[in-house]
Amino acid sequence: MSQPQFRPQLRMQTARRSGAMFKILGLTAISVAGLALAISHARADDLPRADKSFINSAAEAGNAEVKASKIALEKTTNPDVKDFATLMVDEHTTVGDNLKKLAASKNVEAPTEPSMAQRAKIAVLEKLDGATFDKQYVRMIGVAAHKDAVKLFRKNASDAKDPDVKDFAAKTLPNLEHHLEMANALKAKLDAKK
Repeated sequence: MSQPQFRPQLRMQTARRSGAMFKILGLTAISVAGLALAISHARADDLPRADKSFINSAAEAGNAEVKASKIALEKTTNPDVKDFATLMVDEHTTVGDNLKKLAASKNVEAPTEPSMAQRAKIAVLEKLDGATFDKQYVRMIGVAAHKDAVKLFRKNASDAKDPDVKDFAAKTLPNLEHHLEMANALKAKLDAKK
């Protein structure tokens, strides 16, 4: 007779255990989902800050060179400046596209415009014409901007922590060095015309 009295208690204990089990399973599922979310965010943040900074600076520099070079194509009548500007638009657009792919693979959104300082320099160029424009474009964009870019890419070709970022910097550097040589030669040619 005592056995029937225990059955309701046994059922209650079983029900409590089932409820507790569902709570544990629910909390476990929530914890696993949270952990998965945290891991995906950690992957997005795996890229060291210096490497992200390089991507941003490289994108801004490339955007500035393309934008200024497009202005040069509209303004210059000098065939040497036009050739240089055409090359800058073509090559920096290609490098920019490759950089965007790299940035996307690292969950980094690369800038699509020059920096504020670069935009200010471009605004100065837009106000110039003729030989003055040509000289300033070659000095500011051809020489100075490429010196900065070579320095930036050289540093990251050796110091970047992410192997893909390091490889991108190393592979792009020789072209930038060549652009700087061309710009220096063009500057010397324009300066000689006085």
